[in-house]
Amino acid sequence: MAQIIGRKQEIRELQRIYNLNEARLVAVYGRRRVGKTFLVRELFKEQFVFYHTGVSPVELKGKSLIQAQLRAFAGTLRDFGFKAPHLPKDWSEAFLFLRQHLTERRAGGRMVVFIDEMPWLDTPHSGFITAFEHFWNSWASGVDELMLIVCGSASSWVQDNLINSAGGLYDRVGCEMQLSPFTLGETEQLLVNNGVSLGRYDITEVYMATGGIPYYLNYLQPGLSASQQIDLLFFNKKAKLKDEYERLFQSTFSNPDHSRRIVEILCVRHAGFSRDEISTKVGISGKNLTRLLHSLEAGDFIAKYHPFAKSKREQHYRLTDHFCRFWIEQVMDKNRSDNYWHANHISNAFHAWRGIAFEELCLSHIAQIKTALKIAGVATEESAWVVKGSDERSGAQIDLVIKRSDNIVNLCEMKCCQDEYQVTKEEEMKVRGRITAIMEHLKKRQSLNVTLVTNFGLKHGIHSGIFSNVIVLDDLFC
Repeated sequence: MAQIIGRKQEIRELQRIYNLNEARLVAVYGRRRVGKTFLVRELFKEQFVFYHTGVSPVELKGKSLIQAQLRAFAGTLRDFGFKAPHLPKDWSEAFLFLRQHLTERRAGGRMVVFIDEMPWLDTPHSGFITAFEHFWNSWASGVDELMLIVCGSASSWVQDNLINSAGGLYDRVGCEMQLSPFTLGETEQLLVNNGVSLGRYDITEVYMATGGIPYYLNYLQPGLSASQQIDLLFFNKKAKLKDEYERLFQSTFSNPDHSRRIVEILCVRHAGFSRDEISTKVGISGKNLTRLLHSLEAGDFIAKYHPFAKSKREQHYRLTDHFCRFWIEQVMDKNRSDNYWHANHISNAFHAWRGIAFEELCLSHIAQIKTALKIAGVATEESAWVVKGSDERSGAQIDLVIKRSDNIVNLCEMKCCQDEYQVTKEEEMKVRGRITAIMEHLKKRQSLNVTLVTNFGLKHGIHSGIFSNVIVLDDLFC
């Protein structure tokens, strides 16, 4: 078995279910390329009695979708030794053949069935879900030896049709498991395992472009610098990820164009936009917008939050996918040459991108920030806050406010630096302005701590006392 980086909790749960003497339906979902298939395959490949992957819709353009999926399913049954009398005419017959195959394979031991990218099988008007419901409820759920694992990158499909089903699969999923991108610490482990030697500052740069997606990270090669690695992935003539952005949306969403449009709108402002603002910009409202936002949120592309000091009913959304942000800001519609990143990684444009990307990286490592603050066990709410300017006061954007149940609020400043961060008088005055603005909205029993998150610490000086806590890059790797 290949070494599995991270995923310790998921491995324990899957092994626990495998050791049960009862039928279980397991749903594993998460963003494309996050490692779902690898995890299941490496854990159970010796126990598979059937393992089928749906055919990507990107590969089926212009073809009969139902027939193509049924033909592929029948081919997998044949590969596992089942001799079907003919190609299944529909999904009901396909699952009947699967039932016959599993009946032949029953020998008292645990049987693992893995259906990967199940959402791709549910083509329009195919009757797939109805057939799968009948297969599970009428037979499979009574086979104690059976562990049926279904997997999908279209996370909202998995949630709506399996986990939160109000129909025949209501309360049938015995385990749901969402895989998230790697953290900085897990990214470091993977690179070390692959023989790629980079310092933590350089790993952070690569992370800000790839978002900790294992499939992308596995392309990195030993002996290259961080900037050369990014050229390898994005900018060279045969860049490994040159088609990934388009494929990501086409293979994940039923409405890829509108989903992509929302992502590109949210990329404009790091605090994101309200639902009403998104509706106006994209020209979609009501249930259609709700479905689009839900599918993006379920897939870890965007996050919903309530701005600090605003009503709970005021929902905002921000982009959380690092890969998409990097692609939109640095790759899309740009005429980049080979080795572009290596040649320009010390330019002003690079420094501007790096500063913003570092803020986004901190937002995806809230758990590590809380650990560094020694509040890992404290209930918190995290949000951004845009303070509008007036004649009396300049506006400000606070990218991270941590409101704690112990009546302390952390106002977090994120600064990406190549050395210790030195606070100037001008910067101190900006921070004090934000303190004044946020203090107006604190309750009497609440107090405020100003927290700095930076690469290599704080250089002490006459202005550095503005910060109560300092979190460094090493803390984010924990």
